[in-house]
Formats: sequence, C-alpha cells, structure tokens
Amino acid sequence: MNTITAQDMTYDGVRQRASLTVMVLVNILPLIGVLAFGWDVGALVILYWSENLVIGFYTLLKMLTKSPVGGLGMGLFFSIHYGGFCAVHGLFILSLMLNQDINTTPEPPWPLFLVFVQLLVNVVQQVIAYAPPQWIWVCAALFISHGVSFVMNYLLGGEREKLALNDLMLAPYGRIVVLHIAIIVGGIATQALGEPVAMLVVLVLMKIAFDVKLHLRQHRKFAIKGSTQDSAGDRAKKDPSVSASHAGKPHSRRSIRSRYRSR
Repeated sequence: MNTITAQDMTYDGVRQRASLTVMVLVNILPLIGVLAFGWDVGALVILYWSENLVIGFYTLLKMLTKSPVGGLGMGLFFSIHYGGFCAVHGLFILSLMLNQDINTTPEPPWPLFLVFVQLLVNVVQQVIAYAPPQWIWVCAALFISHGVSFVMNYLLGGEREKLALNDLMLAPYGRIVVLHIAIIVGGIATQALGEPVAMLVVLVLMKIAFDVKLHLRQHRKFAIKGSTQDSAGDRAKKDPSVSASHAGKPHSRRSIRSRYRSR
C-alpha cells in the first residue's frame, strides 16, 4: 500500500530552492530604486501591480501547455476576467493612491466584454507614464523570475502533470487579494507618514516576506495535491477490487431501495 511520505508533502529540492532564491534576489531590486533613485511609494505600488500582469501571462502559458485545446477556451475566459480584475485594481491604485485621472469609459468602447481589456490597456498606459525610468528594468527582472519558477516548478517539477486547468486558472486570484491588500494598506500608511525612506524599506521587506510565504504555501499545496492523486491512482492500479468495490456500493444501495419499494 502506497502512503504519502513527509517528503512528498514538502516543497524542497534544488530546483525549488533555486526558484525561491531568484524570487528573493529580484524582489530586493526595488530597494535599490528607493535608496539610489529616490522611488516613492507610488513607484513601488505600481511595480507590484504590474507583477500581476506577469503572473497572468505565465498562468495563461501554463494553461496552454497543459491543454492546447481546452486551455485555449479557458484561457480566453481567464484573459478577459483576470484582465478586468487587474484593470479595476489598477484603477483603484491610480485614482485613490496616486491621484491620477483616467478615462474609465474610453471612446469608442471595444465590443462586449473586451471593454475590460480596453480598460486594462488604458491603465497600463497610465502606469508607464507615471513609472520612473528604472521601473522597466525591475519589471523585466520580475518577468524573468516568474519565468524561472515556470520552468523549475511547472515544467521540470511536475506541476504540469499534477494540476488541472481549474487549479491553474484560480491560482493567481488568492495571491492578489492577500498580498495587495497588505501592500495597499502599507502604502497608505507610508503616505500618511510622509513617505520616509525607512517606511519604504519596510514596505519592500514586507512584500518579500509575503511573497515567500505565499510562494511556499502555493507550491506545497500543489505538491500535496499531486501526491494524493498519485497515491490514489497507484492503489487503484495495484488493487482493482478497491475501485470496483467502491463503484459497486451505490449500485447495491439502489438495489436495496428498489427491492424495498417493490415490497
């Protein structure tokens, strides 16, 4: 009988540690922006918002590599829904935190649900206009960091075989809700205190800590999910009577009820 070992239920190994190390090193780069280039809280918040778009790109790529046919349909839905989600989130940051004016009803509007994608395009244009010059390089580094995680964890680490399309599509939303509530609250508090450099450093370190925790929790969850599925599949292969007995139980109950009614 196969059992799930403690090692199966952990997220550990050379590839995993390499992915986590790259993520932490890249997330230290905003400190250089704060200390060397005078980044304000707005530059940090829009950088972290732009990371959501990077995550959305790799989520779509995961769905397409998992199932080119099924992933195409679900990927289209995800692109519209997640794009609209990020657009509203970015609009909130630009209007309430950075006091930027943005046209929420662009003309002419794109057809149907594509209007959410159009809103996202407008938000991205505003973000690029507001961002400091060095922002694009740090954003590119974040793109590379998530690319390393995609290769190490998803392609080489076996997550592609373990996860269903629904798991992939839903994964980014929890991160956005938890992490960006903390970032927005921390950003507002930093603004209220006059944006001292020490508070900006604390905001960057807080983001790193949340990122590490969410990264480990997500991939450990994926590891447990995959190990559970593998264990159940191995038991069914080794002992077909187990699956047959489970399959027969509902039938036997229905047979008993039918015989009881006939009496």
